[in-house]
Amino acid sequence: MELDERVAELERRVATLEGTAATEASAPRLGEGDFWALETLKEQLAALGAEAGGVLFTGSVRMAAGERYVWQQGALAEELLDRDWAPAADSFAALGHPVRLRLLKEIYGGRRTVAELAELDELGTTGQIYHHLRQLTTAGWLHTRERGRYEVPGTRVVPLLVALSAGLP
Repeated sequence: MELDERVAELERRVATLEGTAATEASAPRLGEGDFWALETLKEQLAALGAEAGGVLFTGSVRMAAGERYVWQQGALAEELLDRDWAPAADSFAALGHPVRLRLLKEIYGGRRTVAELAELDELGTTGQIYHHLRQLTTAGWLHTRERGRYEVPGTRVVPLLVALSAGLP
């Protein structure tokens, strides 16, 4: 990569981290067929000699309560295929119930207490809500910051949205 291209790429990354685009022309646009993230990943995989490939997911998200999270995770395909997948079962199972997904959506949207959640239709009794919250907390999709207030941990915000985008039609 030429020096000018490297500098432009670094400027784009800094602008993205600061929440602004360096120029209108260089700002990534979703849905326009621009595979800028994929092309960068392919370059990095080639430099690593990762013939089996790899995956990357990343995001920049502002929550309803104002929190802002930027996050990125990548993995080489060969390393993922060599690992035991069984430990992921509990995490996926916690997402595998419509009430738990609704709870996550509501908590993500700003309802943080069981009292607020219990006001909603179709979530069941307070005891049932606590049961589902316990499963989501055990799997790491939620935690309590202070007594009775639930939130999606910052490190799980983008992975949750990635899992949803992969699972929705």
